[in-house]
Amino acid sequence: MADGSEKNAVVSNKKVIFKDYVSGFPKESDMAVTVDENLKLKVAGDSQGILVKNLYLSCDPYMRLLMTNRSSGIFGTYTPGAPITGFGVGKVIDSRNPEFKEGDLVWGITGWEEYSLLTSSEGLFKIHHTDITLSYYTGILGMPGLTAYGGFYEVCAPKKGEYVFVSAASGAVGQLVGQFAKLMGCYVVGSAGTQDKVFSRRHRHLLRERRG
Repeated sequence: MADGSEKNAVVSNKKVIFKDYVSGFPKESDMAVTVDENLKLKVAGDSQGILVKNLYLSCDPYMRLLMTNRSSGIFGTYTPGAPITGFGVGKVIDSRNPEFKEGDLVWGITGWEEYSLLTSSEGLFKIHHTDITLSYYTGILGMPGLTAYGGFYEVCAPKKGEYVFVSAASGAVGQLVGQFAKLMGCYVVGSAGTQDKVFSRRHRHLLRERRG
C-alpha cells in the first residue's frame, strides 16, 4: 500500500512481458517475468501521468484474443516485448493528473506489474466505497459486473416469468447474468463450453448451499 514513506523511494518492478503473438491457446512460455531495477516512485516531468501500485489483477477470457494479433473490437492487441495489460485495482502513489491524488484507490486498465505509470486517465475510475472488498472491483463491481448488468437490464430487459438463455454461463459475466435473471423470477437456462465447467459451477453452488 502507498504511504508517505513509499513515495520517492527507488524500487524494483516485477512485470509479466508478452513475448510474441500466439496461435491457439497461449502457453506459459509465451510470457516472461522480468524485473526493472531502480524505478523511482514519482512521476517525472510535466506529464499527466499517474503512478499506481497494483493490488489486484484480473485474468479475463478476452485477453487470449489480444495475444493472437486480432483486435477484440474494444481493446487493441498486445505489443510483443511490453507488459500484458488488463483490468486491475491499485493505489495512486504519485499523480500529475488533477483528477487523481496520492492515496486514491482506483480500478481500470493497468499493467501486469507491481507498479504502472499510466499516461492517461481514460478508463480509470476512482473507488469511493472503500468499505467493500477491493477485489470485487475486478468482478461484480468492475468490467464483468457492468457488462452483465447492462446486457441484462438495459439490452435484454426481460420480464418476470420469461425464459432467459445464458451462453458461457460459467464465465465471469454469464454467472452474474444467471443470478440477475433468477432474482427477477425468470426461468434460466445456461450453457458452458465443457462438462467440467458445468460440474465445477454446480459443485460450488452446492457447497454454498450446505454452508448456508
